[in-house]
Amino acid sequence: MSTTTHALPGPSARLMFRWWTADDFELARGLWGDPRVTARIAGEPFTEPQIAARLSAEIDQGLTHGVQYWPVFLRDDGSHVGCCGLRPHAPQVYELGFHLRSAFWGRGLAGEAAGAAVAFAFGPLAARGLFAGHHPENTASRAALLRLGFRHTHDELYPPTGAMHPSYRLDP
Repeated sequence: MSTTTHALPGPSARLMFRWWTADDFELARGLWGDPRVTARIAGEPFTEPQIAARLSAEIDQGLTHGVQYWPVFLRDDGSHVGCCGLRPHAPQVYELGFHLRSAFWGRGLAGEAAGAAVAFAFGPLAARGLFAGHHPENTASRAALLRLGFRHTHDELYPPTGAMHPSYRLDP
């Protein structure tokens, strides 16, 4: 199955989505090679082989499930902002996630991208619900999820960071 046959979240006011490709290693390194970003994902910086594996996993998610944490770009100049998207969590329930390059933090872009992904999940994908979590120190992610209407359900251990991550649910 080719990713070109799958739909994407629609563009937002400032952002657009596309599919990851095997040629995107430099974009992936710019995101997952930033220790400020990976501190909240894995607790430590990603090595180049881990970055390549993460890129490959996102491509595989798209091929297998028709969703991924899509790369996100500014509409006005094409700058790579990070990624945002969905992955299967339970039947007809998706996990929402977003990772932004640290240079783009604090501009409301994560919430904007996540809003487009939520609309896609509850629109074309007909999801029954969304799950999301975040690093406990990431108050910006918490605020973005709450603004989107997610409600806190529990905290759970996230092994890559060794921390209890707040977890949320959003129903249509």
